[in-house]
Amino acid sequence: MMNVKAYLAEFVGTFNLVFFGTGAVILNNYFPSIGALGISIAFGLTVTIMIVLLGNISGAHINPAVTIALYMERVIERKSAIIYFLVQVIGATLASWLLLEIFPNTTTLGETLPAVSFLKLCWIEFTISFLLMLSILWIITFEKLWLTSIVVGFVVFLLAYLAGPYTGASMNPARSIGPAIISGNLQYIWVYIFVPIAGMLAAVISKRGILLLKTN
Repeated sequence: MMNVKAYLAEFVGTFNLVFFGTGAVILNNYFPSIGALGISIAFGLTVTIMIVLLGNISGAHINPAVTIALYMERVIERKSAIIYFLVQVIGATLASWLLLEIFPNTTTLGETLPAVSFLKLCWIEFTISFLLMLSILWIITFEKLWLTSIVVGFVVFLLAYLAGPYTGASMNPARSIGPAIISGNLQYIWVYIFVPIAGMLAAVISKRGILLLKTN
């Protein structure tokens, strides 16, 4: 049976993440005082709020890489994971389209573009995605939504602040796909799709390795 509420929640959550997060990037062009700190707060706070509001409905993945990693962890079944992925990308893309309608003269839609070499781009995105997923896997074991929202939101804020100036700190294929499609800037999109997924799958494998060592 289709869980329509969960799919709608993922759509809404990802839409809001991209709308407010990349919206802060756009506004920073008009009001530079927002800066990297303000942009990072926008992303982190939006994640926190979405987890609080939607966590009990869909798990508030709002990130295809998280969904794939949790499918690997058997938290979500294959059919739901595929639909999650699709609605997340659709939500992100519609958010970027709406931002372009609101700011038709903007020179950026908050695309994730590297300011470092290709190798550094891959390593940074892999590392921050790995750390984000590891924090998610750890905090969800406590089964307290309010705690999960605070921890995951803070980790997103911190990693975005540290890595944002170098890679855009995607950690989220949908967050990168939406602005890339609407802006037409697809040069690095494959990196921002596959590297975060690889980083989060590595976190799942690492968690399993740690648990295996504890049992031996």
